[in-house]
Amino acid sequence: MADQIPLYPVRSAAAAAAASQRRAAYYSAAGPGPGADRRGRYQLEDESAHLDEMPLMMSEEGFENDESDYHTLPRARLTRRKRGLEWFVCGGWKFLCTSCCDWLINVCQRKKELKARTVWLGCPEKCEEKHPRNSIKNQKYNVFTFIPGGFVLAVTIAREAIDEFRRFQRDKEMNSQLYSKLTVRGKVQVKSSDIQVGDLIIVEKNQRIPSDMVFLRTSEKAGSCFIRTDQLDGETDWKLKVAVSCTQRLPALGDLFSISAYVYAQKPQLDIHSFEGTFTREDSDPPIHESLSIENTLWASTIVASGTVIGVVIYTGKETRSVMNTSNPKNKVGLLDLELNQLTKALFLALVVLSVVMVTLQGFAGPWYRNLFRFLLLFSYIIPISLRVNLDMGKAAYGWMIMKDENIPGTVVRTSTIPEELGRLVYLLTDKTGTLTQNEMVFKRLHLGTVSYGTDTMDEIQSHVFNSYLQHPVLKVHSQASGHNPSSAPLRRSQSSTPKVKKSVSSRIHEAVKAIALCHNVTPVYEARAGVTGETEFAEADQDFSDENRTYQASSPDEVALVRWTESVGLTLVSRDLASMQLKTPSGQVLTYCILQMFPFTSESKRMGIIVRDESTAEITFYMKGADVAMSTIVQYNDWLEEECGNMAREGLRTLVVAKRTLTEEQYQDFESRYSQAKLSIHDRTLKVAAVVESLEREMELLCLTGVEDQLQADVRPTLEMLRNAGIKIWMLTGDKLETATCIAKSSHLVSRTQDIHIFRPVTNRGEAHLELNAFRRKHDCALVISGDSLESSHNTVSQVCLRYYEHELVELACQCPAVVCCRCSPTQKAHIVTLLRQHTRKRTCAIGDGGNDVSMIQAADCGIGIEGKEGKQASLAADFSITQFRHIGRLLMVHGRNSYKRSAALGQFVMHRGLIISTMQAVFSSVFYFASVPLYQGFLMVGYATIYTMFPVFSLVLDQDVKPEMAILYPELYKDLTKGRSLSFKTFLIWVLISIYQGGILMYGALVLFEAEFVHVVAISFTALILTELLMVALTIRTWHWLMVVAEFLSLGCYVASLAFLNEYFGIGRVSFGAFLDVAFITTVTFLWKVSAITVVSCLPLYVLKYLKRKLSPPSYSKLSS
Repeated sequence: MADQIPLYPVRSAAAAAAASQRRAAYYSAAGPGPGADRRGRYQLEDESAHLDEMPLMMSEEGFENDESDYHTLPRARLTRRKRGLEWFVCGGWKFLCTSCCDWLINVCQRKKELKARTVWLGCPEKCEEKHPRNSIKNQKYNVFTFIPGGFVLAVTIAREAIDEFRRFQRDKEMNSQLYSKLTVRGKVQVKSSDIQVGDLIIVEKNQRIPSDMVFLRTSEKAGSCFIRTDQLDGETDWKLKVAVSCTQRLPALGDLFSISAYVYAQKPQLDIHSFEGTFTREDSDPPIHESLSIENTLWASTIVASGTVIGVVIYTGKETRSVMNTSNPKNKVGLLDLELNQLTKALFLALVVLSVVMVTLQGFAGPWYRNLFRFLLLFSYIIPISLRVNLDMGKAAYGWMIMKDENIPGTVVRTSTIPEELGRLVYLLTDKTGTLTQNEMVFKRLHLGTVSYGTDTMDEIQSHVFNSYLQHPVLKVHSQASGHNPSSAPLRRSQSSTPKVKKSVSSRIHEAVKAIALCHNVTPVYEARAGVTGETEFAEADQDFSDENRTYQASSPDEVALVRWTESVGLTLVSRDLASMQLKTPSGQVLTYCILQMFPFTSESKRMGIIVRDESTAEITFYMKGADVAMSTIVQYNDWLEEECGNMAREGLRTLVVAKRTLTEEQYQDFESRYSQAKLSIHDRTLKVAAVVESLEREMELLCLTGVEDQLQADVRPTLEMLRNAGIKIWMLTGDKLETATCIAKSSHLVSRTQDIHIFRPVTNRGEAHLELNAFRRKHDCALVISGDSLESSHNTVSQVCLRYYEHELVELACQCPAVVCCRCSPTQKAHIVTLLRQHTRKRTCAIGDGGNDVSMIQAADCGIGIEGKEGKQASLAADFSITQFRHIGRLLMVHGRNSYKRSAALGQFVMHRGLIISTMQAVFSSVFYFASVPLYQGFLMVGYATIYTMFPVFSLVLDQDVKPEMAILYPELYKDLTKGRSLSFKTFLIWVLISIYQGGILMYGALVLFEAEFVHVVAISFTALILTELLMVALTIRTWHWLMVVAEFLSLGCYVASLAFLNEYFGIGRVSFGAFLDVAFITTVTFLWKVSAITVVSCLPLYVLKYLKRKLSPPSYSKLSS
């Protein structure tokens, strides 16, 4: 793909050889003493140095050496140390100063060390150390930030202060929410910000959890509850949480204070998917110890979805998982502002140089330093002080235009300082779930090997299911009647007859639908009826199996889609708890299954399983479903699974393979004993448990293959195509599985169907990373799929190897790809990827997402866009721009981004031109009067020049546009020119400088030459010509006229003419020294008018001619479209 990109080794061969020779000389000089022993200590470094000298394209044979070689970092070269005064003079003093400064910085910025803690229930005063307050703080500034820097900055300060006050109000609202705190004396109300570690907090249904807690009790009879985590991890499905069994068994709520118990919790960390802790009750004999895991926790910023929960607070404030996964908000400065800052520095340098030149031409006569300061003041208009005010007002105008655009309703500009960034973007990093997709799964395909069913043939499946439950009514009634005393005869008969008879299509469909209805972690939830209050509502609601009252909740929307589909074909999940589940057949009969074991889905296993016992037949069945890559080796041999999985994936469907295995009672008992023993082991528990489960996963009967579609947002495909045509590279960052992310990338056309996909496999050492990068280099024009763990991880995976040794090469190669998909990304990893891209490419990045898990990514990017969606408003509130649909981003960038950048570039350069031209006139005037430091224009003229005389026409440039909005959207290729920054560069700046020097010289010299007889009127003459020139230059710059622009031109001209009547004392050279005054009779003469007009024409006409010739000979890309 990118053969021209060299993958540089850490050191050159020559440098490594030289270092080796110096080390050899050093150790040989040491003699046979201790130095010889130290030589052996560094032997490993010399042996591993050959790795740094190898070219990165090589065969695999080069990596057959000891693996430890690849972990050896190049060490600094050893040099002989100098001692005493020689060392101090030769740089030791620098070393000492640097060390002292580093020590002071470390002392000032030392962070508090995070530690594990023991939390006593209901006794926060027993905490051994001080914990942070449980308050939320999103403000960026403190009071001292807003010390005014001057009148010019007042507009900026006022805007930032208003934004900060709004953030303060939002935080205050969150921190003031009231919660019930359980004490020895009963319940008391406390503010969210006053909650402490160790408090017992009661959280009602639909209430936000204020801090990280361990789940102690619930009003639900099952001892579990559901929480919504969409603001934490972006997943809209409810999560099942289980209360600590020791405290759930207590008879009453107040008994929590009658026991002596504590929770041991690990130190605060980022990972929201894991937790390790223990619950200990000391006053029982023997003491009760209960291990705590992620299912016993209630993280802050999640919502209780069912029942009332009681938890003990373990982390507060900035130590909670949600805050630790959110990066601190930072001030975002646009690229255009940085470029204007550079040009302002150049102008300041020009100011100093010009002043020094004038003093030099004076011959440093008299108090030259006083004259130098006078010239600095006279030429200070070179520095465009009013530029910041004009730009800030322009940005506010752009924001207003964006929010008033009827084509993108609901768009909100939350950060008004960077609208120009929308026109400079090169990389767009987007979330998947809820951003590109609607997060609504729809069942599309069922494949049984010999027959496939789609959406148009689901009625056939429904009839097969209906018939299968009507074929043996006697057996079903008998099974239901003898459910409590099951006979083994039907079981043995069915088992013995299975292999002899080939199953019919109807029975295969029946088995497949039953497996899908049983193998999941879905729980049906019933809303309470209106008018029912108190705890009895839960008991009544649980018994209400009406279809309209039922909703399904699970950790994955795929699971909900599958269970909804089984309901649509006749087999309905009506009830489920931790120990059993019930299915309702098409005839209304309820079948009960006992849940014996559950094996949840993990990213490593890529499958989930369940062992159930049919209460009516006592038949034990092990069901399993998972990704085809994991299931293909588990199921019995077949010749269709791989091909059909490929076909469904090409349609953009998410596939799951479903299989089963029937177990005898003896087989299950043997498995249960081994499984329980493995779960109790202390060392390698995970590996031992996995080994026991894998003993069951052999020769399983393949039942079916399912295909589910995650529906895309409206117009996602044309929007992505528009962005690609605009030269924007799109990276998809998602927390979803690799297979799911790849499916959506294909269905959304982020990756074309004919494009190759390179999946960056995990590596464990430098040699493997070396080979994997080489394999990636050889592929041309392919999309990259990489796991978040591969980019940042605490384990020794790709991050520790690739990003340690080959960070630049990996990012360089990834940036060459037409599309990149990063899966299994945590919120922090998303932000890290954005930061990595910004640092290595120096290009402008934009992040777009809709969930709380996207906030860090949005804040890390140069420009953050939030979507108000099903996952709440947290992303849209934290973003710089908020939109309601993903497709709106096209118009936001192509139209408003383009206009904001073009207008600000023209406005900034024109304000600079306005200061340069009057400074040029001052320089010419001083030169004529023997380099005297005398001002040309006095008092109000200088103030009026930058305000009422020219402000309206110059500011009207914010209404200018080079291309109509329809054209900008129809031809997104025009956007590519903006990313090159040609509208504002040193080239355009130098052109404006030359224009200013030319016009300033013409105006001043023209006034002196043509008005030799009436020299006392030179101020009125030159200033009138200057105002006319500025108004004509605005007209020259405008590309599309707006009626407000015409009004601004004539309004400014009218203000100037009107001011001539009462500002006559200002139109004299030096006022008091020359005693000149404005002669009204003189300025109304034809001579004055034609001479002023002549000077103005000479200063402007050549520029109009040059502009006409440039448009004819070298027209810009947009001019052909506009014509």
